[in-house]
Amino acid sequence: MQSCEISADSTDDPLSSGLRRKRQPRIVVIGAGLAGLSAAKALLESGFTDVTVLEATDRIGGRVQSVQLGHAIFELGATWIHGSHGNPVYHLAEDNGLLEETTDSERSVGRISLYSKNGVAYHLTNSGQRIPKDVVEEFSDLYNEVYNLTQEFFQRGKPVNAESQNSVGVFTRDVVRKRVKADPDDTEAVKRLKLAMIQQYLKVESCESSSHSMDEVSLSEFGEWTEIPGAHHVIPCGFIKIVEILARSIPKSVIQLRKPVKCIHWNQSVSKEIERVADHNSDLPEENKGSNVFVECEDCEFIPADHVIVTVSLGVLKKRHESLFHPRLPEEKVMAIEKLGINTTDKIFLEFEEPFWSSECNSIQFVWEDEAESESLTYPEELWYKKICSFDVLYPPERYGHVLSGWICGEEALIMEKCDDETVAETCTEMLRKFTGNPNIPKPRRILRSSWGSNPHFRGSYSYTQVGSSGADVEKLAKPLPYAESSKTPPMQVMFSGEATHRKYYSTTHGAVLSGQREAARLIEMYQDLLQ
Repeated sequence: MQSCEISADSTDDPLSSGLRRKRQPRIVVIGAGLAGLSAAKALLESGFTDVTVLEATDRIGGRVQSVQLGHAIFELGATWIHGSHGNPVYHLAEDNGLLEETTDSERSVGRISLYSKNGVAYHLTNSGQRIPKDVVEEFSDLYNEVYNLTQEFFQRGKPVNAESQNSVGVFTRDVVRKRVKADPDDTEAVKRLKLAMIQQYLKVESCESSSHSMDEVSLSEFGEWTEIPGAHHVIPCGFIKIVEILARSIPKSVIQLRKPVKCIHWNQSVSKEIERVADHNSDLPEENKGSNVFVECEDCEFIPADHVIVTVSLGVLKKRHESLFHPRLPEEKVMAIEKLGINTTDKIFLEFEEPFWSSECNSIQFVWEDEAESESLTYPEELWYKKICSFDVLYPPERYGHVLSGWICGEEALIMEKCDDETVAETCTEMLRKFTGNPNIPKPRRILRSSWGSNPHFRGSYSYTQVGSSGADVEKLAKPLPYAESSKTPPMQVMFSGEATHRKYYSTTHGAVLSGQREAARLIEMYQDLLQ
């Protein structure tokens, strides 16, 4: 059998001996989500010709998943373009006419995205009562005031006191509670409602952050996430259109679907391992000898490469980093993977024959009165439904029909994913009956829901800065391997992109796109002489 020997001159040139023969560098991109497609598109448009994209699933898009039911398109993953000014996703949508049918009410400016900025959020208690609008507005003003305080610790370098445990949730709950209890104008009953609303607002915030609880989100780092100015936009024809636009200029032969990766064998200095890997390919061409990296796929194919761009989610890295890379990742990068946070935010779409909610209602928010003094947002398995924070009304009904979109996050989302559709639909219907005080609400005629947490190709929705982590860990995660700067070590063998690798825009689609473009730019600069 032919082995892959490392040629003597290949370790002397950081661009590898193949490039002295004018060979184009071989680049493998792992993952065909927004980051992977953005990287591949930029590389191909810059003149690279040997680019391969490996996608483990049977579709492109990653955490963008638009599903068509009847005439409507529902987003199981990314839903909003967050901000417009300088946002590459917004400009892709605008330049390609994807926002022409977006209504004014779908261009929301608020911090928490809704399907429509029109209408009113109904805050309902588990005793079937609606909290008065003026009480909700008073509490919302207070909560937003404290939220702004959480931003100042990073933005103004304010020191974090020990009582907060450097936790957004602990700090917010403590400050809001003290202010509610100290308000001389409120009755005890109103104070009790406002105290219960704290937990509901924190559940919404957890779904926004994709954390199990805001207690796990770092207070000192919370303000580094940067909001792009401009409105949030919904794409009526589906967010998947952004994916299709990115893929449009990538030849179909470049993207290999159903091609999961087992291990990335990197660092050419580990010659014996490279030889062992290559020995499995008896027909390995001579030009593949001395490759910096070999990508071992689950189907036993070994793909040689000079550079690999890894775009898998932080959830996958947490679960598989020990087996996915050989040799193992440097301790600094492993620590970054372990310290940064990712959890699950799921959607539950319920379609009804007729709306039971009023025309002015844009969302139903669940306030559990018995949680007024609660500290934890973790529930026993049988009470998973208490983590559902709300149901938004999909708007306009002419497009979607009569549909509610529920939100649930954290460990309870994983429990929900294990339940069958019938159980989830029945449980949600009972909740809606309980909180609206309407026992005649019918079961939905159809249910659709996401399952990002249990999907082995994602293992979570998007990332956040967990208590104990910082933006520096995001930078460490994004840093190419190997670290050592040496004329005998081929540089940038393994590169990392994806939303979790963008320090300012983690958790967003534009962060994913920009991270892919960032890694492509590294290689374009590296090979600028070859590409001219």
